[in-house]
Amino acid sequence: MDPLSTEDRQTLLDLAREAIVVAVRTGKVPVREINTPALLEPRGCFVTIKCDGAVRGCIGNLNSDRPLYQVVQQMAASAAIRDPRFYPMKEEDLANFALEISLLSPLTRISSPEEVEVGTHGLYLEKNFARGVLLPQVAIEQGWSTETFLNQTALKAGLKRDDWKEGADIYVFTADVFGEAP
Repeated sequence: MDPLSTEDRQTLLDLAREAIVVAVRTGKVPVREINTPALLEPRGCFVTIKCDGAVRGCIGNLNSDRPLYQVVQQMAASAAIRDPRFYPMKEEDLANFALEISLLSPLTRISSPEEVEVGTHGLYLEKNFARGVLLPQVAIEQGWSTETFLNQTALKAGLKRDDWKEGADIYVFTADVFGEAP
């Protein structure tokens, strides 16, 4: 998948912001028709909402069969009102937030932890019925080593920290990350 143009990125940020405002006020996702070819491609993404530099909501989809712009709208609305880690955003929360969008590459299964490149790869881990995902920028922001990144992904999946070492399927992906200035 080709990187998006500056204009396409701004369109997605505008759509995400609009979706958040409308979702907070009405509980719905606005309907838009976009005909830009790059934004019509099916693609996975995460939308992160930050307030004062701290994560306020983050929801995503690793892959999708829907157009990218629609996935961005849905994930933005969900990050605002459905992230179970936070209370749903309220009208007063709309005054001060910044957005970050992560466009994901397809998942690639790896056979060894040595294949993980901290700062380049995000992680998706599956073991039994547990699943966890962390975006590439999380490891950089936290200053994690490869092992810590794997441990934290296992914990995010609801597993023990070293459960990734045996019997887990580990996948990597990259992300094209862009956002608004905080």
